[in-house]
Amino acid sequence: MLITNGHVFTLDKSNREFTDGAVYWEGDTIVDVGPTAALTAKYPAAQRLDAGGKLVLPGMLCGHTHFYGAFARGMAIPGAPATNFVEILERLWWKLDLALLWDDIKYSALICLVDAVRHGCTTLIDHHASPTAIDGSLDIIADAVKETGLRASLCYEVTDRNGMGGARAGIAENARFIKRCRAQQDPQLGASFGLHAALTCSDETLEASVAAVAGLNTGFHVHVAEGIADQDESLRKYNLRVVERLNRLGILGPKSIAVHCIHLDEYEKDILRETGTLVTHQPRSNMNNAVGLPDVAGMLARGIPVALGNDGFSNCMIDEMKTAYLAHKHNTHNPQAMPGDVVMQMAYPNNANLAKRFFPKPVGELASGAFADIILLDYAPPTPLSAGNLPWHILFGVDGAHITHTIASGKVLMADKKLTLLDEEAIMAKARELAVGVWKRVG
Repeated sequence: MLITNGHVFTLDKSNREFTDGAVYWEGDTIVDVGPTAALTAKYPAAQRLDAGGKLVLPGMLCGHTHFYGAFARGMAIPGAPATNFVEILERLWWKLDLALLWDDIKYSALICLVDAVRHGCTTLIDHHASPTAIDGSLDIIADAVKETGLRASLCYEVTDRNGMGGARAGIAENARFIKRCRAQQDPQLGASFGLHAALTCSDETLEASVAAVAGLNTGFHVHVAEGIADQDESLRKYNLRVVERLNRLGILGPKSIAVHCIHLDEYEKDILRETGTLVTHQPRSNMNNAVGLPDVAGMLARGIPVALGNDGFSNCMIDEMKTAYLAHKHNTHNPQAMPGDVVMQMAYPNNANLAKRFFPKPVGELASGAFADIILLDYAPPTPLSAGNLPWHILFGVDGAHITHTIASGKVLMADKKLTLLDEEAIMAKARELAVGVWKRVG
């Protein structure tokens, strides 16, 4: 298929721009990118989609999310309002995940995946929890991902907070799903080994998790020092800081994702760099939970690859980019903090670097050999637009409502803002029905 007459930005290493550009793909893979005139002459028989001057960008990416949290929207939290991060976990998220049953897992994922299609987010890295329904839960989410046509890497959150039986079941679910992905080699599905946080995992559980991944060539996906309580507990129980402890037990490394990394000292940042561990930043969540912001600039300066996630907020990654750009300026009282090109680096190249751990072809770029993940945006720039100033047009002009088409692996998932593969109305109606039961179990 051939997209023509678009304002194309490739966002690959060459960062090419074609003001009247075209993208040609076959199957799930981009074959060619260039001027419309050249590609229409080269592929005269191709089915065409006229972009009509719209922006044409690679599909967006999310480095860390939680599909399981969708039913929290609008839910009244029982009891007194939480006063700190641990109380937020105890009174909201740990009650919600415990309330999820099999159909809830499916529709919670579908809600988020519909949102991703609508906002042009084609690759997501998810971190799941459903302590009442662990065995096979990742298969349910995988089926939802396949149904939507998107791409996702999945894991199950291992934790001790529901007893050792729950921890062992979580370990087994991770190992089983990783082996499934290795055997099936489905380009839409990836896998890692999920851990909640050092705060809720004993040495015994972490050691068992490391043993379970032996020979599987995978890494871990774990929350790291999101709240100060994570550090306090680690120092009190183990006389080690969180990153030191995780490293000593074999959790860190170039295939592992350390999420948040807010309350770290300089030595811990050096450990992340030395181990090649990937880091993801979720500014909307950090602000919402009042846990502070990580030293993203310091980590990037060390050469730590910091990517951008949403921690279960909406899958409009444009909103996450805007929040990252503004929050660090506000937090540091420094207008030079978190420049737009750095935000763009996290959202695209760094997220693409993270995703390559899980998927067989490049994502986040319009280039030959990459997955055909493409979005069209009906944005008419009021000032000159170029490859050099694109980040600032996204941050100050573009929003999720401008996205009209979402294409993933060569399949058109949304055209002119209408979903093509999913019955969004039916999904949301069923989700509202299920939410009533979930909320009752939470209360």
